[in-house]
Amino acid sequence: MHAATVDDLLARERRGDRTALVDATEREYDRHWLCTSAWKAGNFLRHSGVREGVTVGVVGEGPFALLAFFGTTLLEGTTRFDPPTDLAEADAFRALVAPTDEGDAYELPPGAQRVYYGDKPDQPGVHHFDAGLWSENPSFPPLSIDPGTDLVTDGERTLTHGEALEAARGVVDDRELAADDRVVVRAPLSNPGTVIAGVLAPLLVEATIVLSADGEDGPRGDVAVSSDPAPEAERVDPDALGY
Repeated sequence: MHAATVDDLLARERRGDRTALVDATEREYDRHWLCTSAWKAGNFLRHSGVREGVTVGVVGEGPFALLAFFGTTLLEGTTRFDPPTDLAEADAFRALVAPTDEGDAYELPPGAQRVYYGDKPDQPGVHHFDAGLWSENPSFPPLSIDPGTDLVTDGERTLTHGEALEAARGVVDDRELAADDRVVVRAPLSNPGTVIAGVLAPLLVEATIVLSADGEDGPRGDVAVSSDPAPEAERVDPDALGY
């Protein structure tokens, strides 16, 4: 399909029972779950003030981290995976999504919201992502996102929707990715190249995203996204993409 912005990859017609995501424990999630959960994540993060022009810090490499990215994307916000712990002077940061046992290590600017996943947080004012996803509305208003809207940043480089999707289409073409491929993410999502090759490229062709544990443990696939040698037959080096 032709996707102008990342929300096009989560559209209603993209739902189905084909596997979209596999986590490090080899649990499978279908495309209906991925799209619907992304919409729920967006609806939930809206309550925390996520909108265009703000940045959301996302900690972790699993399904909840990915849903936080998608939810932020639907709200036209910018995601920074694995942000620094001292964010007190980062005025653009509006929310931090992190595992409950890691979130308190981060210092946030005034007014920023904490959203934790995993164990229910016992701190007042901290939102529980798991509970929010379970209870939120599983639909999302129609969108019209400009391709020039910022999508993801590592603090130095910022990619727009249009730039990221253009690069992802390049990965699809170069590697001839197809719907029956499994793309294993073996590099950190804090690298924008990993998001391009490991998340957006497989979404474009409805291939399977595999969120693997570090090293050679965990699920395998057809293409690895890694800067180091990997057990998969093919490998995309996220650093070589130039982002």
